[in-house]
Amino acid sequence: MSDVRASAEREESYFDVAARVLELLTERGETLAVAESLTGGMVAAEITAAPGSSRAFRGSVTAYATDLKRELLGVDGALLEERGAVDADVACAMAEGVQEALSASWGLSTTGVAGPEPQDGRPVGTVFVAVSGPRGTVCRGLELQGDRAEIRKLSVKAVLGLLHGELAGNERRKGKEQDGGNGCLQP
Repeated sequence: MSDVRASAEREESYFDVAARVLELLTERGETLAVAESLTGGMVAAEITAAPGSSRAFRGSVTAYATDLKRELLGVDGALLEERGAVDADVACAMAEGVQEALSASWGLSTTGVAGPEPQDGRPVGTVFVAVSGPRGTVCRGLELQGDRAEIRKLSVKAVLGLLHGELAGNERRKGKEQDGGNGCLQP
């Protein structure tokens, strides 16, 4: 019974983050677009589950196949060839690409390995999430534990949390960002 309660509490906070993000975007008159790989549409589903999401959510691209990341999101083919799809710079390019393609104020992306097998030389649980916005692109690398379903859920939570942090701290952080050396700004 406690496992069910803990799971329900996790799900509730998961939904709350999406609702807070949408509230902040709506207050600012800004919009959001999402590019997903390993999460396969889960980020978009979480966002659109919140009432009033149409005021801020432009749409999403689920680019599960590597060639679609290049063709639909504009990720550099040489980058994909050299490093594979599970890479910080690929996550940044996906967020920037969906932001541009869907004419949104903000772009989100997820890419990684949910399992059961490693991919592109990366172990299961390796995930990159990125947010592209008016002040640049921020990427976070994650090493997640759990089964496939848990890794995907944690990835959704991470990218929504990253966006929430960017929206809530945008004004506070001015002038404090620095380049993390991989093409993405690091807080």
